[in-house]
Amino acid sequence: MDAQTAIDPTVPPSSDGCADCEGTDGWWLHLRRCATCGNIGCCDSSPSQHATAHFRATGHPIIRSFEPGESWFWNFESDSYAEGPDLAPPVARPEGQGSPAPRELVPAEWRNLLH
Repeated sequence: MDAQTAIDPTVPPSSDGCADCEGTDGWWLHLRRCATCGNIGCCDSSPSQHATAHFRATGHPIIRSFEPGESWFWNFESDSYAEGPDLAPPVARPEGQGSPAPRELVPAEWRNLLH
């Protein structure tokens, strides 16, 4: 899949938080959005690194930050920033969600658990 066909700007995000962490009572630091299918995964600093795992499982090479105020894209195949169009809203997690999240699942020693 090339970078141009890897981005579908019409697909909305799959959730407000990391879809895989939500299924396992996990927590995340920052969120990334798959530009192909809208899957929301946690960043590589998060304990479970679900955004990268999603790329490895699906081959979807482009992600976009799902953090408020950030609009950058990343290409896993070229290991570099990428350009991309505006994506279907919402373009970021809810600002009130905070980071790390979800608050009730973040352990007190969370800083020691980051990658």
